[in-house]
Amino acid sequence: MSVEEMLKKMAEGARHASRFMRNLGRREKDQALLRMSALLLEKEDLIKKENEKDLLKARDLGLSSAMMDRLILDSNTIRSMVDGLQEVVSLPDPVGRVTGMWKRPNGLRVGRIRIPLGVIGFIYESRPNVTVDAAALCLKSGNAVILKGGAEAIHSNIILGRFLDEALEETGLPHEAIQVIPTTDRQAVQALLHLEDDVDVIIPRGGESLIRFVTEQSRIPVLKHYKGVCHVYVDEFADKEVATEICYNAKVQRPGVCNAMETMLVHESIAPDFLPPMIQRFRESGVEIRACTKTLAFIRDARPAIEEDWPAEFLDLILAVKIVSHMDEALDHIERYGSKHTEAIVTRDYERAQRFLHEVDSSVVLVNASTRFNDGNQLGLGAEIGINTSKLHAFGPMGLEELTTQKFIVYGEGHTRP
Repeated sequence: MSVEEMLKKMAEGARHASRFMRNLGRREKDQALLRMSALLLEKEDLIKKENEKDLLKARDLGLSSAMMDRLILDSNTIRSMVDGLQEVVSLPDPVGRVTGMWKRPNGLRVGRIRIPLGVIGFIYESRPNVTVDAAALCLKSGNAVILKGGAEAIHSNIILGRFLDEALEETGLPHEAIQVIPTTDRQAVQALLHLEDDVDVIIPRGGESLIRFVTEQSRIPVLKHYKGVCHVYVDEFADKEVATEICYNAKVQRPGVCNAMETMLVHESIAPDFLPPMIQRFRESGVEIRACTKTLAFIRDARPAIEEDWPAEFLDLILAVKIVSHMDEALDHIERYGSKHTEAIVTRDYERAQRFLHEVDSSVVLVNASTRFNDGNQLGLGAEIGINTSKLHAFGPMGLEELTTQKFIVYGEGHTRP
C-alpha cells in the first residue's frame, strides 16, 4: 500500500468515526480519557524505552539542547500527560451546548449549538507529549484526529498511539477516532494535506518552516501561528523587582518554546537602575544579549543588535534588548516586529496597563505576568492543541471550545416561507 493509499484509508476511517464521535455523551468520552491516563502510568517503562530510541538518534544527529528537551519523556513528563488527561476529564463538554435562542416574528425559534469540527489533521514536531494532549482534546470535543508527528519522535509517538488505541478499544470507541501516522515518509504530510473530502481542518504545530509549508500546500483550512516573537515592555512605572522576576522567567525558564520572551523593551527612565542588574542576572544564566545603541551605553560589552534580531524567534538563551523613549515607541516596535502571539507589560499604572491591553494586537496580552502563561493549561483550558494567531475561528490557545464550531438550529410548527 502506498503512502497516499494509507492516508486515504486513515482519513476515510476518521470520517466514519467522526459521525460516531459527535453523538457521544460526556460519560463515554471521560471513561476513555481516564483509561488512557491509567494506561500511561501502567506502561511508563515501555514508553521510556521507546523514547530512548528517539533520544539516542537525536544525540547522534547532534540536535540542540532545546530540541532534546522537547523530545524527553521522563517520569515528570508522563505524569504531566496524565494530569493533562485528567484535567480534560474535569472540563465541561462543549458539544451540544446551546449558545443562544431567539424567536422570530413569524414564530420560528432560532438558536445556535456547539458541534465538533469533524476530522482534524494535526501535524507537529518534536514534543511527543503533544500526541496525548491533542488526542485528549479532540476526543473530548467529539472530533476524530489524524496525528502526524516528526520523524525525530516516531518511536515515542507510535507507542503512545498504541496505548491510546488500546484505551479506545477497551471503552467501546472506534479506534479510527485517534490515529497516529506510522511512517517518517515526508510524503505522508503532503498526502494528508490533499484529503479535503475527508479532513475538515489542519492544525500544524512546530517551527516556522513547517507551518509555512503546510499553509502553502494544504487544500484544507489551516489554523496556525508562524512563530512567537514575544515582548516584555518594562514601563517607566514598573516595580523593578517584579519586572526582574517576570523578565527572567519569560526568557530563562524554558527558552526553546514559542511563548518565551525574545525581546525586552525598557523605558529609558527606568533603564539606569533596572538594566545593569537585570543583564547581570541574565548573563549568570548563560543568556547572550543583543543590545540596541542606547543599551550599549549601560552594557558596553554586549553584542550590538542588528535589524534581523528584532523579528527573530531565537528559541534559545539569546535576548534582544531595546531602550525606548516612551510607551508609543514600545507599541510601535511590537506592532512592527511582533507575531500576534504574546506580549506583556510590567507597570503599576492602571491607565497604561489598560492602553497596552487594548492596543496590542496579539492573541494573549498580559499585565505584570510572564509571557510563559500563554498556554492552554495555564489559562484554564486544560491541555491545548496549539495557538492560533490567524484570528479565523479562534485566536490564541485552542482548547475544547476552540475545537468546536456552531450551527444554527430552527424549531418550527409547520412553517413555510411565503
